[in-house]
Order: sequence, then C-alpha cells, then structure tokens
Amino acid sequence: MPALTLHHRFWPQGQPFSLEYPERSLYGNLLESARRRPGHPMLVFYGATISYGEGLAIVDRMAGFLQRECGVGRGDRVLLYMQNSPQSILSCYAILRADAMVVPVNPMLLGDEVVHIASDSGARVAFVAEELAAHVVPAALDHVVLIRYRDCIADPPAPRTPAAVLAEPVAGASGLAALSSAMPVTRIVRWTDALAAGAEPAPALAGPDDLAVLPYSSGTTGKPKGCIHTHRTAMATAYMHLRWSDWGEAPVILATLPLFHVTGMQSNMNAPILVGATIVMIQRWDREAAADLIESMKISSWTCITTMATDLLSMPGIDKRDLSSLRRLGGGGAAMPAAVAARLQSLTGLEYIEGYGMTETIAPTHLNPNARPKRQCAGVPLFDVDARVIDPDTLSERGVGESGEIVVHAPQVFLGYWNNPRATEAAFIEIEGKRFLRTGDIGHYDDEGYFFITDRLKRMINAAGYKVWPAEVEAMMYAHPDILEACVIAARDERRGETVKAIVVVRPERRDQVSGDSVAAWCRERMAAYKAPRIVEIVDSLPRSASGKIMWRELQERELRAVPGPC
Repeated sequence: MPALTLHHRFWPQGQPFSLEYPERSLYGNLLESARRRPGHPMLVFYGATISYGEGLAIVDRMAGFLQRECGVGRGDRVLLYMQNSPQSILSCYAILRADAMVVPVNPMLLGDEVVHIASDSGARVAFVAEELAAHVVPAALDHVVLIRYRDCIADPPAPRTPAAVLAEPVAGASGLAALSSAMPVTRIVRWTDALAAGAEPAPALAGPDDLAVLPYSSGTTGKPKGCIHTHRTAMATAYMHLRWSDWGEAPVILATLPLFHVTGMQSNMNAPILVGATIVMIQRWDREAAADLIESMKISSWTCITTMATDLLSMPGIDKRDLSSLRRLGGGGAAMPAAVAARLQSLTGLEYIEGYGMTETIAPTHLNPNARPKRQCAGVPLFDVDARVIDPDTLSERGVGESGEIVVHAPQVFLGYWNNPRATEAAFIEIEGKRFLRTGDIGHYDDEGYFFITDRLKRMINAAGYKVWPAEVEAMMYAHPDILEACVIAARDERRGETVKAIVVVRPERRDQVSGDSVAAWCRERMAAYKAPRIVEIVDSLPRSASGKIMWRELQERELRAVPGPC
C-alpha cells in the first residue's frame, strides 16, 4: 500500500476519503441551522439561553449596525477582543454577515501586542470587552463596540457565575466619558445600544472564497503575522470535524477552549453551528463549573487541552460525578500524558482523541481515528489532506519511520500571511505540482500511516497549549532600559509542560539594581501572561557563534540537561 494511504485501513466506517464541502459562507451555516430549528438552543451562558432564531436575529441586526453606522464593507477587518461569551460568537457572525473579516485577538494580550494586530490588519472597528478597553486606547480605531458579559446571563444569575461576568460596567457614565476623552476620534457605543441602533443588513455578498478570518500566529521574526483564511478554508475543518466523529442527533458542546484560538473557534463554534448543536459556554476555565455542566446539561462533546483534563481529574469527588453523557472527548495543542489519558478513559469510558494542526491550517490536518486511536500521536491525515515527511535541507521525501519536516497540502491551508509576501513564500514548497505548507514540525509516520511529532524545526515553546515564539518575547524585552541582550528558551514545568525562561545580560552599571524578579515583573505588565518569562536568569554574557549570533540552541540544550525529564 502506498505510504500516503497507509492510514486508509483505519478510516471512520462509512466515510469517504474525499468530501464535497458546503459551497457557502460560514454565516450561511447559521442561517441554515436557524431555518431548520429556530427554537433550538444555540447558546447557553450561566443560566441564559439564546435560540438559533434569536441568535440569527441578533447577528443580522448587529451586521446592519456595522454596515450602516460603522461603514464596514466587504473584506474590511474587524477586531474581536474579549473572553468567551455569547457576544464573542454573535459578534463574530455579525462581522461575517457584514461580509467582513474577523480578526480574533487573544484577551491575554496587552498594550502594544494589541496595537500591533490592529495596525497590521488595518482594522478600524472593534468589539471589545469593557475590562480590556484600556488596551485599545492607543489603536487608531474609528468605532468600538463595548461588551459587558452580564448582558447575556440569567436573572438571577446561575450558580458559580464568576465575578468577572457579574461585574458592573467598568465604563459607567464617568468611565465612558473618560474612555471617550482618551480616544477622541473613536465613536464608542455599548453592545446593547448598538443592537438598538441596528437595522436590516444589506444583502449578503460573501461567498466561499471571500476573506473570513485573520488569526495572528507569532513567529521567528518577532512580530505576529496574520494568517489569511477564507470561508472555504474555515469551512473545510468545520465540516471535517462533523464527518470524522459521531456527534449524535442533538449534540451539546461544552465550550471551554478560548474562541480566539483556531481549535476553539472550529470545534466549539463553527462546527457546532454548522450542525445546529447547543453550545454551552463558560467565560474561563473552571473545573467545578465544567463538571456541573457536563452533568446538568448532558454534555455530549468536550474538546479540551491537557491542563484542563488534568485539572478536572484532580478535583475532589470527580469519581462520583456522572459524566456518562459524553460521547466525544479530545483535543490538541500538546501531547496528552498516557497516565492522564488512562484516567480519563477509566472515568468516562472514552479515549481522548488527539489531533494536530496549526493557525495556518485553522485547526486540524490530522486526527486519530475514533475506533483505533494511538496515544501521544498526532493521528492520521484527514479528508483530502496530503501529508508527507521531507528532509528539511534537501527537501527529498522520507519513508516510513524516517524523521523529517512534516508538510501538508490540504483544503484548509491558509492563503498566506497578511501583507507579508516574503514570509508567505518561505512557508510553501512545491511537490509534484502541488503547493505544500512547511509546518516547521519534525516527525515521522509509522507503518500504519499514523504521524508522530518528535521535535521542532522552529524555535517555539509550548506552554500548556499556548504557542510562544522566543523571538517575539525577546523583541519586547529589549524595550527594557537595562537589558543589553536577551535569549528566551523553554524550561520544564510540571503542570504546563514547558514554560518561558529568559537569560539576560543587563547594563554593567545597573547590575546591582536589577534582579531576575524585577525583570519578570516588568514583563508581566507588558506581555500576555503565557508569554511573560516566569524565570529570568541574569548572566554576564551569552554564548555566540563565530558570526556573532546568540547560540540559543546551546542554552536550550544546557537547560534540558540541567533539569531532566520529558519536555
């Protein structure tokens, strides 16, 4: 059997190897689901329920506001900067209904990180949670729609509703005036007022090849890059999700992954809306709330990362909880430890289905077959995915068990990096007349066609599923007035797998006044929590090559030798 089809022996029963994908926009999925079952619950958030019919009406009205009041047109980019909430999904689909492009922003990003995405994408309009509004003040925005989470919860609130959701507006009458003063050229309007001012949107124009989503992926050059996805590329993985697994007749999804991230976006939003599922949301991870909802809402599908699963299993009394409604359990981002997977299986009767994907592929290119998964394995190539392993230097193709760089040709592969043709060109190679994405991940496939990730060609730190790019962190650290040089590497972390460590050289005259703790504190004020170095080591000098480059790999290997164990 040819190497490219070895895995076909373990294909989901009754499924073809190639799919015919819906030829419509992502908004079209919501429209179809609302027409089929308008009264069916679409979103459940701390006791409040929004049906598909209600959700569609909100999306259409907000799209009309974007078009008529904000001047949003076809292909325009609109920022989405908030925690998981009904507004995050409804705003996303309103942007799509307005024929515009969603720019999801990690709510953990701060200040300059947010401004870079706003500036690079050219976005002039943003949906922003009130507690994050201060971070968009320096951005050149024309319109900001302020989100308050409590506008979409039950009255009285459900048990375990977090304080962050219950919070009164941080921008009350005086606060809103102060925010308006800080952003004098920006029109600021609350979500509820925007809905009230909304109207019937113009006819929908966006089709499969229109711009849809611009998620930002960090990289080796120090600044995050926007990954261009169309409705077609995003539809591909949403549809693949549904065809690969048995979702059941009336799936109920527990959405705990952040929706700004492509895995959460596809498995917790776009695929469920395509099938008309109920999406049960929590704002941020809370193991007690998750266990309560699995029981009370009869959750059938849960996509999570390793740290969430580990945290749930460590909860006192978890063995006595009724988790029997679950029929799908899986995720990605980092390999699931065998011991945790075994405990999950004992508790739920389900194997944790691992997968592999990138921001550039808007979630998975590989998943394990549900009937025959392998642990700590990326899985097999999905429908229409041509995945190969090549020598990263010679580009020659490798065989069974031979290590090399994984490359993929697939319908979900992005078009390229936003306004960055050089990076786009470097990301692709041609094999047999087809355009393949270079993933930068080192791995191999076994004699059954299952792929395993074993190393990285790129400098990258995987902190509990969050990808951290050392060059980006280093670039931000050089803004510290006392830092002469910085090198960022991965350090082992029992809970997160890896964490960020910075090795820095400070100005000689400031050596006695600067500590590792003070540098770490400075970083926490300016970077997302998962990026900020948790460990800062101050040294006299960094090792350099003959050409003067900092030898980061030597420092990384030294760190791994000093603290043995899996990383």
